[in-house]
Amino acid sequence: MESHPWGNEAAQNEEGAGKDDVKKDKPNFALSGKLLEDTNTVNGVVITYAQPPEARIPKVRWRLYPFKGDEALATMYLHRQSAYLLGRDRRIADIPLDHPSCSKQHAVIQFRLIPVEKPDGTVVRRVKPYIIDLNSGNGSMVNGKKIEPQRYVELLEKDVIKFGFSSREYVMLHEGSKDADDDYRSEGEEDALTAAPKPKEKIAKAK
Repeated sequence: MESHPWGNEAAQNEEGAGKDDVKKDKPNFALSGKLLEDTNTVNGVVITYAQPPEARIPKVRWRLYPFKGDEALATMYLHRQSAYLLGRDRRIADIPLDHPSCSKQHAVIQFRLIPVEKPDGTVVRRVKPYIIDLNSGNGSMVNGKKIEPQRYVELLEKDVIKFGFSSREYVMLHEGSKDADDDYRSEGEEDALTAAPKPKEKIAKAK
């Protein structure tokens, strides 16, 4: 497996590492961290996306579970970086999408530190996962609904993501819902980069 140096500094502090019948694809699940490069040009390719100022590495250990029909594929760990580029161009993609209906730079999963008002009226900040479609040719879907391109859409636990006309489904989960509150920050407080959540029960398919 090819080794990439991009985006590894933050990872050094981490422990461990609607459904239509459509064509099949065969992606590679190695995560490379290319979005964390200091430049927007990687391997001679200009990256069309730039991370926002509120980008943060999540404390909660989010995971992406890919499925090919009923077959569970290799789990992807999304807590080591603040963003993951998905697309057909393997020179720049953190998560390659090999299906021909997917664009070279198709979408990004972006973690953002967002102000949230709690029930007691307290304003806090929470690191949440979002997806943004990079104006791809055939779009991205969350829970069977096509999302609007160039706009952040919040991802929730158990959301199902699809790209283009690929039959692959990607289920968003994290290790422990108990630790989701650890991503709350008081207004102005710095975001932490480490976590040790307990294992969480997975959906039936992922077992």
